Amino acid sequence: MIHRTRLIPAILSVVVFMFVTQLSFGQRRPTSEELQVLRKDVDTIKANQADIEKSVRELKDLARSGQPTPPPPTPESIVLGIDDDPVMGDKKARLVLIEFSDFQCPFCARFVRETLPEIEKDYIKTGKLKYVFRDFPITSAHKDAFKAALAAGCALDQGKYWEMHDRLFENPTAFTVYNLTQNAEAIGLNKETFQQCLNKLEYETEVQSDFADGLKAGVNQTPTFFLGLTEPNSPKVKVLTVITGAKPYTVFKAAIDSALQQGK
Repeated sequence: MIHRTRLIPAILSVVVFMFVTQLSFGQRRPTSEELQVLRKDVDTIKANQADIEKSVRELKDLARSGQPTPPPPTPESIVLGIDDDPVMGDKKARLVLIEFSDFQCPFCARFVRETLPEIEKDYIKTGKLKYVFRDFPITSAHKDAFKAALAAGCALDQGKYWEMHDRLFENPTAFTVYNLTQNAEAIGLNKETFQQCLNKLEYETEVQSDFADGLKAGVNQTPTFFLGLTEPNSPKVKVLTVITGAKPYTVFKAAIDSALQQGK
């Protein structure tokens, strides 16, 4: 069964995370400067949450009005950007596979374990395709997915995104600050720099932006994939095909081969 997105307030999971991150201060009391930074972050999250709640109210009003819910966008109407997202493969490859994923989603883990290696061998390493990972943490079902996405971003800062990506999917239940720091040390990250990045929620805006873009593109489950073409020197992707769920490799192969023909 694929998990469906429910717009339940994300602020609770983020605030819990911020509380847990205080463990990194050890047993000492946070300084006034540290508390000021945390209060500012909470205020920002509350403002973002207000926007989400407004959208939810608008959707409820639309449902009560009896008006039909707008249909999901068609693939040819979707344009996605990949300007600041982690990329696997030749960045010059025109064909791109964008995944919206959740580090605690078992179906996403199955894709990483069973299907991605085949795609990597046949298309990514041969320069035919580049693969882009974007965050879509469904916090209503996976309470630590947002925290894991932040950790992956912090690993990206130190050039070890895919190493952290793989470790997170290998053990999707161990996302305490302690375990995430252990992962960081295991892949050779600077521990202090990594912890500081987590404490400051440096990738919060990026993760939220990914989630918002996914919603606009019609994502309502993970994993969801968008296969499309880029133009030279452009971060925009014109989508050709949407694949939902952890489909077998044969489904991806057929879609990729068809897209390669269209891109000639």
